[in-house]
Amino acid sequence: MAEPLKAMYDGLFLEQFASLVKTAWSPFDEAHFVERVRDGSWEQLELKARSRKITEALGASLPQSYDDALAVLYQIDEKCTGLPYLFFPDFVEVYGMEPQHWEVSLAALKRFTTRSTSEFAIRAFILSDPKRLTRQMLEWADDPNEHVRRLASEGIRPRLPWAQALPLFKRDPSPIIPILDKLKRDPSLYVRKSVANNLNDIAKDHPEIVTQLAEAWSGEDVRTDWIIRHGCRTLIKQSNPQIMALFGYAKNESLDEDALPLVTAAALEVEPGTVAIGGEVSLRYRVQLREGEPAKLRIEYGIAFVKSGGKTSLKRFLLSDREYAGGASASGTRVHRFADLTTRKHYSGLHRFTLWVNGKEVANSELLVMEAEAT
Repeated sequence: MAEPLKAMYDGLFLEQFASLVKTAWSPFDEAHFVERVRDGSWEQLELKARSRKITEALGASLPQSYDDALAVLYQIDEKCTGLPYLFFPDFVEVYGMEPQHWEVSLAALKRFTTRSTSEFAIRAFILSDPKRLTRQMLEWADDPNEHVRRLASEGIRPRLPWAQALPLFKRDPSPIIPILDKLKRDPSLYVRKSVANNLNDIAKDHPEIVTQLAEAWSGEDVRTDWIIRHGCRTLIKQSNPQIMALFGYAKNESLDEDALPLVTAAALEVEPGTVAIGGEVSLRYRVQLREGEPAKLRIEYGIAFVKSGGKTSLKRFLLSDREYAGGASASGTRVHRFADLTTRKHYSGLHRFTLWVNGKEVANSELLVMEAEAT
């Protein structure tokens, strides 16, 4: 099993970083810094909590003047690149929020994001003064550096993972749209992925806004089309009618009463019929498409997972997403494992499996999941 990300902050990393700081500021007490970082509950802390512990140890070890402390970090930041150095922008969030520091702090976040990422630290500033930061993000969207342009989108995402949410933009994402509009043709895939993820965040609270944007932006540019497709993935999973039509998926229902349904036959088999938690099952599916014109199909299987309280929660998994000829038969097999994950714990009970085509259930089966035998 791979080591957790937090393990990157090991003793060697801390000692080497302390030595680097010492080269920039001779009064820096390396041993005391490492001791401060690793005291108390260090071993139990997760990644971001460890990063914050390093930030606080730096605050106690660098010059007490914020500007002087930043000057030390500026001497070494070119040598500090990648995820481990999240504590550089975090230092700005913790010690640079006073109004008199804002100009310096925003410049520091812009600089540090090119080495690591300021997407988490910038959010405290957004929550403190959203109008000012929205203007700042709009300006950064024109920056020649792709990391700064990405920050303009990623930092203002309403639902950025691992970060504090931005409730004001969950309620009203309209201030974000001009920023995304500037970035919708960005030459950098790194930036375009962020724009798409931002759209997907917005779609979870305001599907109508993303639907309107998708329809307005569609066909403008191949890069924009990629953003729309990726940014509408939640709406596609939800089988939003307008989005399904935009991307060319065939309708399940026809206005012609005499027309055949999109799927004329379907079957889903799950074997074996009983599995222990930690085991796996094999799914076999078959979908028969009506005769006539080709049709674009999104075929998924769903599992109504039993939760701890006995209720169920449906999760759908993609099987196929492409165009089929009229009258074609789509079939295949898939193995599904019931091993516990960090994101999903399994519970015993009857699980309902379903087969979906373009958002409509067309077949189903059942599986009994049991507790694994004690060893």
